[in-house]
Amino acid sequence: MTSTPIAFKDALNELDDRRIKVVRPLIPPQILVEEYPLTMTAAQTILKGRRATEDIIKGDDDRLVVIVGPCSVHDVKAGLEYAARLKSYADEATQDLHIVMRVYFEKPRTTVGWKGLINDPNLNGSYQINKGLKLARGLLLEVANMGLPAGTEFLDTISPQYTADLISWGAIGARTTESQVHRELTSGLSMSVGFKNGTDGSIDIAVDAIKAASSPHVFLSVTKQGISGIVETKGNDACHVILRGANSGPNYSPQHIKDVSGRLKKAGLRTKVMVDCSHGNSEKKHENQTKVVDSLVQQLSEGETGDNIVGVMLESNLVEGKQSIPPSGPQDLKYGQSVTDACINWETTVSALNKLRQGVQARRQKVRSRAASGDLNGSLASSISSLKEGINDAFLATHDSANGVGSGFNDQHLATLGKNVQ
Repeated sequence: MTSTPIAFKDALNELDDRRIKVVRPLIPPQILVEEYPLTMTAAQTILKGRRATEDIIKGDDDRLVVIVGPCSVHDVKAGLEYAARLKSYADEATQDLHIVMRVYFEKPRTTVGWKGLINDPNLNGSYQINKGLKLARGLLLEVANMGLPAGTEFLDTISPQYTADLISWGAIGARTTESQVHRELTSGLSMSVGFKNGTDGSIDIAVDAIKAASSPHVFLSVTKQGISGIVETKGNDACHVILRGANSGPNYSPQHIKDVSGRLKKAGLRTKVMVDCSHGNSEKKHENQTKVVDSLVQQLSEGETGDNIVGVMLESNLVEGKQSIPPSGPQDLKYGQSVTDACINWETTVSALNKLRQGVQARRQKVRSRAASGDLNGSLASSISSLKEGINDAFLATHDSANGVGSGFNDQHLATLGKNVQ
């Protein structure tokens, strides 16, 4: 049987992009950076946030890092209201807690679903990614201008070029901790990064990730100008494990933390861990986050594992619970309520944060008592590190602005977002 000859053009169509529907232009990172330039106020906030976080992770600051905020940001107005409330509380709690707002724009999905503000800012399947990137950078700039540091999860090697200069702490999620690409990315990030244990509960992949990210790497990425490039990194020595529970159950108990700290020590790494109160540790019930907090406070106050707890994560929003995007569109969403994972409300959040403050104060007193009795050799991390003021003016840039975007949800904020403080 003879085969029918294929025309060259048809052959090319079969060989390349066979399953690609369309490719649209993506705004280069530098254009967005120039449209939403870093302010002196924002730069101070971000650098102070990074230094404080790193000092705590490395044991030079005895406070607790608390990453708290919505599971994901879908409504810019609600996100800014939450940030204003959190900033007010953070100022009151600064002696005990270093508070970083959780500002997540991208959501890894087990199967399918809304992938976040960057991917679909209109929440309607229109995928106006250029608009989403503008909203994300503008919101981060607005939060930093308030004086509140922000943390986020990094899902790919391209989007950090648009937002990483505005981030004080980063996370690599349970589904991507084992990914070589994400370990390489982390090795070049300018902030502390937490690696979550796997969804199966595996700690070894997070330990391996920290070791890998601490080393230099060479990999492919894009430049600020949007051109493909070869990136050489120096390695990131400010990484840590995040215990987020597993499909089989929680992993925040004293025994769990003791075991993980032991593994980290054996691997030659810092024994400090952060605990995610949501996800597997809450058994996917948002109200259980307070139970996790209670356990951590007890460990901080009394347990031998308290010294190894450097951070806590909370999923919190203005309104409790979660909701689905209605068929009628995002305009009918309940204001201040999550469209991804369920969250605790603001009042419950304040209560949880107050408990964590008490835990830190009790741990501090415990350390002082042990030092007075001669149990400690030298000074432990019991003093708040002084943070240097000022940054280099080279961080700041003001240039021209660029492209418009599609219309939809959140549009009313595009014109002024991140541009109110000079």
